[in-house]
Amino acid sequence: MPSVPKAILEHEIKDSFCIEKLTNHRYPVETRLFYHRIILVNSASGQILIDDRQYPVTGQHLLLLSKGQIFKGIDLQVTGHEVSFGDCFWERSPQSANNCKAVLFNNAATNQQLPLDEKVFAQLYPLFEILRVEHSNPDYINKLDVMAAYLKIIMIKIANINAALIDGYNDQEKQLYRKFIEMVSQQYQQLHDVAHYAKLLHVTPRRLSDICKSCSGTGAKQIINGQLIAEAKRNLQFSAVPIKEIAYQLHFSTPEQFSSFFKKNVSASPSDYRSSFVNIGR
Repeated sequence: MPSVPKAILEHEIKDSFCIEKLTNHRYPVETRLFYHRIILVNSASGQILIDDRQYPVTGQHLLLLSKGQIFKGIDLQVTGHEVSFGDCFWERSPQSANNCKAVLFNNAATNQQLPLDEKVFAQLYPLFEILRVEHSNPDYINKLDVMAAYLKIIMIKIANINAALIDGYNDQEKQLYRKFIEMVSQQYQQLHDVAHYAKLLHVTPRRLSDICKSCSGTGAKQIINGQLIAEAKRNLQFSAVPIKEIAYQLHFSTPEQFSSFFKKNVSASPSDYRSSFVNIGR
C-alpha cells in the first residue's frame, strides 16, 4: 500500500489570522498547512519544496500556499512578509472578493509562484506593512473586520497580478485560459468534463487543452482534477464528513467512483489518506 507523506500540522493561530515580518526565515520543518499562506518575498536564497515540486526562491515575488499543502525550506532564507489566514477569517471579507480567493487558492499549484517587478512590489509592500501594523495594534471591536478589508485589497491586487501575467502571452488565448480558470474555480464540483467548459467557451475540447498547456504547462483535465483533489483533501484532512458524502458533494456517481479517482491521483485511498492525519474535525 503506498504511504502518505507525514508532516507536522501547523499550530492554530488566534482568530485564524496572522501576519509576520520575516528576516532570513528558514522553514526547516516539513509542515502541512492548516491555513492558506501568502509570502511576499523581498529577498531570498535557496529553494522551497511544496508537495512534490521544488521551486527556487530568489528575487522579489509571491508564494501562494493553500490549506492542506506540505512545504519545507531547502537551504532557504527568506526576508519579507508572511500572511496566514483561515477560511473563517476570509468569510469576513465582502462577497465580491470571493472569486479572487477561489482563483488563487483552490488549485494553488497553477499559480504557486508569481514574479514581481520593482513597481508592483513597491505597490504591494506598503499594504502588507499596514496590515502587519494593524495586526499588532491592541484589540478593538472592529479590528478583525478592518484586517479582513486590508486582506481583501491585497488579494484583489494579487489576482490582478496573476491576470496580468496571463495577459502577457497571446491575448486571445490567455483571455480564454483566464475565463476557463475562473469557471473551474466556480463549477468544478458540478462539472468534471473538459467538454462542458469547452462548449461554454465556444472551442473544442482539444483546443482548450492545448491552450491550457501553452499557458500553464498543464492540460485542462489536469486543472479540473487538481481542483477536485484539492477539495477532497481538504475535506478528508479537516472535517469528519463521511467519504460517501464527500463523493456526492463532488458530484461523483458513486463512492466507489470517487475512491478510484482519488487513488489514481493520490496513490492512496480516501480512507487511508484520512487515517494518516490527527485532529480530524478541528
